Amino acid sequence: MTIQCISPIDGSVYVTREVLLRTQADEAVARARLAQKKWAARPLSERIALVQAGVAAVGAMNDEIVPELAWQMGRPIRYGGEFGGFSERATYMAQIAQEALAPIEIEDSDAFRRVIKRVPHGLILVVAPWNYPFMTAINTVAPALIAGNAVMLKHASQTPLVGERMVAAFYAAGVPADVFQNVFLDHQTTSDLIASRAFEFVNFTGSVGGGRAMEAAASGTFTGLGLELGGKDPGYVMDDANLDAAVDTLIDGAMFNSGQCCCGIERIYVHESLFDAFVEKAVAIVNGYKLGNPLDPETTLGPMANVRFADAVRSQTAEAIAAGARAHIDPTDFPEDGGAYLMPQILTNVTHEMRVMREESFGPVVGIMPVKDDAEAIRLMNDSDFGLTASLWTQDTVRAEAIADKIDTGTVFMNRADYLDPGLCWTGCKDTGRGGGLSIIGYHNLTRPKSYHLKKV
Repeated sequence: MTIQCISPIDGSVYVTREVLLRTQADEAVARARLAQKKWAARPLSERIALVQAGVAAVGAMNDEIVPELAWQMGRPIRYGGEFGGFSERATYMAQIAQEALAPIEIEDSDAFRRVIKRVPHGLILVVAPWNYPFMTAINTVAPALIAGNAVMLKHASQTPLVGERMVAAFYAAGVPADVFQNVFLDHQTTSDLIASRAFEFVNFTGSVGGGRAMEAAASGTFTGLGLELGGKDPGYVMDDANLDAAVDTLIDGAMFNSGQCCCGIERIYVHESLFDAFVEKAVAIVNGYKLGNPLDPETTLGPMANVRFADAVRSQTAEAIAAGARAHIDPTDFPEDGGAYLMPQILTNVTHEMRVMREESFGPVVGIMPVKDDAEAIRLMNDSDFGLTASLWTQDTVRAEAIADKIDTGTVFMNRADYLDPGLCWTGCKDTGRGGGLSIIGYHNLTRPKSYHLKKV
């Protein structure tokens, strides 16, 4: 069986790879388990240095990686790939590793030594998505390896070259081959491996349906799971907001990467006193975009990663317009062929009865609604099955934090959006999933506590 990456640029088959048979997958797991013990026995400082060297080696490939990403998932080359965020996250996790993994000394007296150590789980499976395939993978790969785990990396079929690039770079930097492996697995083999307790921990970033499949496979195994699933992230522009900054950031958060961002802005609530001005400025920004081939340096909006993703957004948008939503972007300004190239759209006169305001869109469309006050905004922001991030726009930090306390979400931003701070825990609630990556908490989730109670005789 093979997997294929169909390029959104022209619909051609860009990459084909054979998936592992179950026996081959079992052999890869066995090699990883043997290698993990030796890896964990190395000094922490050595593991940190090797991971940092691997990250740098990925950076050295960036000129080749950027066009590869355009061919695989459609991001315009003008944005230069992902190495900035990739390096920022890995570097931060390397910097805090000694503190995050330090033993907790309870007592070291003539009578007792009592200490809690953090020890690696063992073998970790990282299932990474296609939308930010390097950055989402490194969130777990770097701290997992630093903590002494072995890692098997399975990327989405849309971005099969990413795992190969990462593993080649880390191997060239000195990380043993069996400690960090890239694998191509079909869904059934993945589920069967999880069900057979091949892994001590699984980190999955993807759809809600995919998360349910992971939970089903792990049922009864007590395998740890970290799940980042869907999102419908809101922005709220208050009456005292810096309007220009709010429009610039929120519309970029809604449209960048053709709307295919885990924490992208999918719905915006604006105080009624600023609503008309916000919409006018938002429309002007979007009308300045250039939809086209991502290999063209002038392109600001590339195709969606797959035709079916674009069709799903078209369906949501058309359904909303038929139900009374107003479309502000003229289709004649963004000619498309009905394939992966999808025009951006701003909708007003939307309601929460419309799918475009309730279901994840993951595309370049955003609905904007006026609100009377904070209470209405809070109610609407919480009226969602998802809870990843929310973006608040105000000059008043106290007001923002008070509102943040009432929002059901994993992260709350004030006067920014669509960013992942490696010093803070990346987490979600409701159908967005469970667990937490990055920060000290990320290390805690990738290790287990082990207590030592040593009586000195």
